[in-house]
Amino acid sequence: MRDIRVVGDPVLRTPAEPVTDFDRELRRLIDEMFEVMYRAQGVGLAGPQIGVSRQIFVYDCSNRKGHVINPELIVDDDAEVLSEEGCLSVPDRATGTPIYAKTPRAAGVTVRGLDRLGRPVQVKARGMLARCFQHETDHLGGRLYVDRLAKEAARKVLLQAP
Repeated sequence: MRDIRVVGDPVLRTPAEPVTDFDRELRRLIDEMFEVMYRAQGVGLAGPQIGVSRQIFVYDCSNRKGHVINPELIVDDDAEVLSEEGCLSVPDRATGTPIYAKTPRAAGVTVRGLDRLGRPVQVKARGMLARCFQHETDHLGGRLYVDRLAKEAARKVLLQAP
């Protein structure tokens, strides 16, 4: 079982590569990502978070569960929603649990991509699921939620991280 990479690991700051092979290895990776996410008690997990620089994320959030490969995020409602957000890759140095901070996100999004067999998927989301999709898509672009915080708030979070 792979470990979750934490802030400071270069894979988290490197844009992920598109997935091109929809094979048995990819299906095993998706299953493993779910296992790692559940073990860590997360609601989403992107490939780079386990050291796999490929455009894929899994989620189990707001009574919706799935995965998206090579996602494209479309903002449907750009009204800014400020809410607590944390990340398995930004843990508190002392407790190992995610550090939360009020993070701005769009109110509504649609994510389009492919499933494990290469078939198109599209999911519209609001609320926590929309936040999850934006968060995981950011990971695939080499960004962390702290990048969306004001400078002082980001500094405060990163001072607590490893």
